[in-house]
Amino acid sequence: MWNWMMLGLESNRVIGLRIAKLLRGGKAAQREAQRMVSEKMLAAAKAGTSLMAGASGDKIVEQYRKNVAANAKRLSRKRTRRKRKSL
Repeated sequence: MWNWMMLGLESNRVIGLRIAKLLRGGKAAQREAQRMVSEKMLAAAKAGTSLMAGASGDKIVEQYRKNVAANAKRLSRKRTRRKRKSL
C-alpha cells in the first residue's frame, strides 16, 4: 500500500514539472511531449508483460516508481543555456 501512495505523490510532482516545461514552449517542450507519450506506451507494455509473467501489483508499482524518480531527477535539474557559436 505504501508504494501505491508514494507513486501518487511522486507522480504529482513530475506532472507539475512537466507542465512547467510544456508551458515554456519551444523545442524542449516538444521533445518532452514526445518523450512523455513514448514513455507511457513503453511503461504500459512492460507492465502488461510483467503481469502476464506473474508479477505482483506491488512489483509493477516499484517499476513505475523507478521511472518516476528518474523523470523527477531529470526534470528538476537546472540546465545552463548553451552559448551560440559566433559566425
